[in-house]
Amino acid sequence: MIVTMTYLTVPIAAANADEAKSQIKTALTAGAEMLELRTDYLENLTVEMVVDLIAKAKSAYKKPIPIIVTCRDHAQGGANEYPENLRIEVLSAAIGAGAEFVDLEYENFFSIANQEKIRRALSQNPKSRLILSAHNFEGKFPNITKLYRHILTLYSAAIPKLVYTANHINDCFEAFDLLHQSSGERIILCMGRAGLISRIIAKKLGSLVTFASLDNESATAPGQITIEQLKKTFSSDSINSETVLYGVLGSMVYNSASPAAHNACFAKAELNKLYLPLLVEGGENEFDEFMRNVRVRSWLNFAGFSVTIPHKANALNYVRQSGGVVEPLTEKIGAANTLTLDTAQITNSGPQISAYNTDYIGAMDAIISKLKIDKSDLKDLSVAVLGAGGVARAIVAGLTDAGAKVCIYNRTVEKAEKLAEEFGCDFAGLKELESLDAKLVVNCTSIGMEPDVDATPLPQEYIKKDMTIFDTVYNPFETLLLKQAKEAGAKTIDGFTMFVEQAAEQFKLFTGSQTEPKLIEKTVIKQRSSK
Repeated sequence: MIVTMTYLTVPIAAANADEAKSQIKTALTAGAEMLELRTDYLENLTVEMVVDLIAKAKSAYKKPIPIIVTCRDHAQGGANEYPENLRIEVLSAAIGAGAEFVDLEYENFFSIANQEKIRRALSQNPKSRLILSAHNFEGKFPNITKLYRHILTLYSAAIPKLVYTANHINDCFEAFDLLHQSSGERIILCMGRAGLISRIIAKKLGSLVTFASLDNESATAPGQITIEQLKKTFSSDSINSETVLYGVLGSMVYNSASPAAHNACFAKAELNKLYLPLLVEGGENEFDEFMRNVRVRSWLNFAGFSVTIPHKANALNYVRQSGGVVEPLTEKIGAANTLTLDTAQITNSGPQISAYNTDYIGAMDAIISKLKIDKSDLKDLSVAVLGAGGVARAIVAGLTDAGAKVCIYNRTVEKAEKLAEEFGCDFAGLKELESLDAKLVVNCTSIGMEPDVDATPLPQEYIKKDMTIFDTVYNPFETLLLKQAKEAGAKTIDGFTMFVEQAAEQFKLFTGSQTEPKLIEKTVIKQRSSK
């Protein structure tokens, strides 16, 4: 059985009482459902200071809000190196002051003296609960299930809290399995960028709390996102055990606009679906492992993925090898940017998987609409495509289908040659850009994407007034390449237009229904302007 309540908890990590009071007010205004008073952050810590802070926190809101009091051991991430006896006194006093929870390190509970003090305090205030926590900042626990059982053996009334660093997203599945297989109140999360999804779907899996920071600067653990992001971008208030999951797979997902766009569309359609950033680093082996992890855990309810750098070819290969369904156009392109899982059709490996490519439609629509031409007008148009990855494959397929004369330029000439052979076009190395004489230039590399906004794949002196420059990078909206193209008097097509069109096509594949591209456009522009 999974607990139904997951508290969205904001850590209060202040250096003094006045700063803490301000943070408490901000957290409550933002919608925190629980506060964690990280008293180890307080300077010149005293028991009296903590008791006073608890009183302030309890009176700061119109209705009582649960409080966790933590005085973290410096060896497990505490901000200040306070002595153990002071930390135990703080937690004992917090119980006496009415804190609903106190968090003590599992290892420090082995001490008989510490146990006696904490047990005595709990006996005097039975409404308080003890969280026994263990953290691993290096990686996974050797055996997380065994550790979980040891905590409950040591103190059966404890709430186990197990938090470890996920060095790869595939490390998260041990945490998910333990949440799925256990019951009652427990807190199980992963730290780090790869562990972000564990914080977002904690409510789906029944973790007692998930933590979110007030802002990007006040995070108390690696991978914490802000309460605003959790509530607005990921609609945390609406997540439950039945929520169906989607996400963008790749190595550059944290600047992706896809989560905001798709979640806005899901909300508009009143669908219990959630779209996540899924940091799948590495190559084909790591990608395949992630897909296997997802498909054998049908209870996670993953139903679809957008695929980005560097996994578009890996995605197609995986579907082929899994005996899945590959859309004919996607087979021709040789790369997939969209995967769907059909839970109504279960194979030996899990739900039936299918591969699609919406980059083709998104790119061709962007070119035709921005240039105000028909597809037939692309015939014999001279086009330079920069790059030979997944996006390039889709765009080369579309342009050669329309009869354009395409030349592929790539740093690795052999890769450009291979792609050119598949689609019957020309190829060249980057040095040959000096003699570039194309009417349409399409950047299909990630050069110029945040955070490397001062980079460009094409030197400014190679841009001519009679060219059209199409940059498939959409973050930022206007890349350095596009700025320099405008300065040269050339026409421009931004990657945002392509993003909107392909995202709308993906939504249709995910849900079977249409969405309004204007909603995607408006959502992403709003998200970018708020940064």
